[in-house]
Amino acid sequence: MTINVVTISGSLRKGSFNSALQRALPALAPAGMTLTEAPAYDSFPLYNADIQNGSGFPEAVKAFGDALRAADGVIIITPEYNYSVPGALKNAIDWVSRLEHQPFKDKPVAIQSATGGPLGGARMQYHLRSILVFLNAFTFNTPEIFVGSAHTKFNEQLELTDEPTRKIVAQQLEAFGKFIGRVRA
Repeated sequence: MTINVVTISGSLRKGSFNSALQRALPALAPAGMTLTEAPAYDSFPLYNADIQNGSGFPEAVKAFGDALRAADGVIIITPEYNYSVPGALKNAIDWVSRLEHQPFKDKPVAIQSATGGPLGGARMQYHLRSILVFLNAFTFNTPEIFVGSAHTKFNEQLELTDEPTRKIVAQQLEAFGKFIGRVRA
């Protein structure tokens, strides 16, 4: 069984540990799982129902939603901003939540986070899980991925070099694949 997973980085920063973690996932994925980065969302205007009701959904929003709908599962890899979800990511979720055939509905979603602090994004993950409940996504539970003190887990080229982190991420991907299989059945 082939499993197609779309990955979303919640950080727009070039030197992002979360985007680095996203890039590390294909090498850690189990056989049969294909990981593809979601289309960019950095051009989305701030969500405004007047735009939606006037000129309609921006093409970039539709492309993002189509990619999510076509995937068997989604992995969101994101930092924690001010104890919560980064604004640009939240805006992207707000936009696609208004699309017809809302793309997170009944979609398996796993969460990963990497932060400079020791908690690894735990508060953000709680908030993101609440958002996903509202969207009727099937949020994957364990193992959870909290990469705390991320600057010690990646080298200067932003390659994930910490072996215990690589191992738990691989375990999550394996378990997430099985979870997707159960949801599909």
